[in-house]
Amino acid sequence: MTEQYVARDKNTGFEVSVTGDFPEHPDDRMRIARTTTLFTRLMSTLLQRDEAQRRIGFRAIETQLELADALIRQDHAEVQRLVRETLTSMGVSEDQLRELAQRLAEAGGLDPRVAQELSRAFGFEGDALEMEAEPADDPTDDEGTALDPKIMQQLEDLLADSDIQSDGPQSDPEAQDDDSDDPARGPTT
Repeated sequence: MTEQYVARDKNTGFEVSVTGDFPEHPDDRMRIARTTTLFTRLMSTLLQRDEAQRRIGFRAIETQLELADALIRQDHAEVQRLVRETLTSMGVSEDQLRELAQRLAEAGGLDPRVAQELSRAFGFEGDALEMEAEPADDPTDDEGTALDPKIMQQLEDLLADSDIQSDGPQSDPEAQDDDSDDPARGPTT
């Protein structure tokens, strides 16, 4: 049965509706509602900016959504292209990317396979970073296939820890402002 979830920004009246056959699992339905609410808030905020800021913001949103899509599809070549394109547009040179990957590898405490994956993400597969520690014996890694989810989780945890240390305490990303729509209400039929 086709269902619909509608999110509306109370300040601007900007509204987004999502219509389709939603999964039955309550967590999936809550995530559809939450994502729709976040997108509505994001678009409403962006549309309140001046023309130059809006154009920059739209491009940033498009790139991040493309990156999220590529990550979900596990399209590593597309993820690599988008990361490099984003960093290049920010003025980060090829040499700076290489230096960043090397510094991350030398930082210590980083699993060599994660460092190798970072090297691949930055596009340095041909000249992988030299590592002091030997990677664990895993024949699938020798063929250049993606690391297992535990390794990727280690990378995410490392990056999250880095953000917390550099920015101080972070607010809860799941927390909502009082003026935002309630995604817990779920889709309407």
